[in-house]
Amino acid sequence: MLIHEKEILITSEFIDSNNHVNNVQFVYWVEMMAGEHWDLLKHKSKYAQNVWFLVDHHIQYKKQVYLGEKLLLRTYPENPEGIRQPRRVEFYKDGELVVDSRTQWIMINPTTERIVRIEEDWLEELR
Repeated sequence: MLIHEKEILITSEFIDSNNHVNNVQFVYWVEMMAGEHWDLLKHKSKYAQNVWFLVDHHIQYKKQVYLGEKLLLRTYPENPEGIRQPRRVEFYKDGELVVDSRTQWIMINPTTERIVRIEEDWLEELR
């Protein structure tokens, strides 16, 4: 499986008026992790010149995260669904899944601004 991980220490900049990590921050991290992962992998892909656009996201918050805690962020793509590329971003605190995200992305050719139809097995070239 193609996995990218990153650890984040929760500092005051991520905390909201309820004294926990703001939900909007998790959305930011979902997009950040997807971008970082693509930057690490795209040199292996014939689609390297294209860009991803987020078209749908679902985030489930299971537990709150507080100042001083550490999160392990883990992301990986799932099998394509037509023109859409699903991706998971999971957030773990002390080994426990506390936030789970599933997003749908489409690939765009930046010159033509048209959708690129990815091949069903395109992830194999990245392994």
